[in-house]
Amino acid sequence: MRSLNMSNNFLLAPIPESADYIINRDVKIAVLGSSGVGKTAMIVRFLTRRFIGDYESNTGNLYSRLVHLEGEQLFVQIQDTPCVQVDSDGSLVSEHTCKYIEWADGFLLVYSMTDYNSYRAIQVLHQHIRKVHPDSKVPVVIVGNKGDLLHARQVQTSEGIQLANELGAVFSEISTSENCEDVYDVFQHLCKEVSKLQSQYLAGEKRRGSLIPRPKSPNMQDLKRRFKQALSSKVKSTGTL
Repeated sequence: MRSLNMSNNFLLAPIPESADYIINRDVKIAVLGSSGVGKTAMIVRFLTRRFIGDYESNTGNLYSRLVHLEGEQLFVQIQDTPCVQVDSDGSLVSEHTCKYIEWADGFLLVYSMTDYNSYRAIQVLHQHIRKVHPDSKVPVVIVGNKGDLLHARQVQTSEGIQLANELGAVFSEISTSENCEDVYDVFQHLCKEVSKLQSQYLAGEKRRGSLIPRPKSPNMQDLKRRFKQALSSKVKSTGTL
């Protein structure tokens, strides 16, 4: 488990207004969690920051925005998923959940520190993610939200850390209503991790492409030898006649 290092030195910045600035890649993030944990509030907090242009949202709760991240321009798509519940046998009661999990490149798993059942749902969500994405490198950040409601806390910080350790995920406790900077850091970290994996994948594809054997160039000495043999045979044949 790695905790996010919250700071004022954000990596996200407005996009330069330049026609020569080209979008490098798409980043697709799914925000998963139970009802009332603050998923939508987190997304809106992040997207309403002062970027160039307005963010877009369609009827499927898919938000998008252009983001400048460490010299790269990314088209970030964030899916605000339906509320997730865990039934008695541990399965997810949501017909769209698996579709969103398959679609996404990175995940924010959000629970409320005031709702222990929402905390329980995180492990089940993670299991579904690993079924669809067996590669353990797929970035996952576990977020304990509503840190301002300490009087109503049901999930201790140590429990969030322990869960993240078990799942090999990054962990952060935040308060969406009080500290929007922490929200920015959570999203920027996930965008950075997805972009890093995409870069590694593209580099691997290039290396594999460079290993494809090229057709051998003709051996000039061999061609000369064959030409002399053919010419010698022709001269002998002419002499015989």
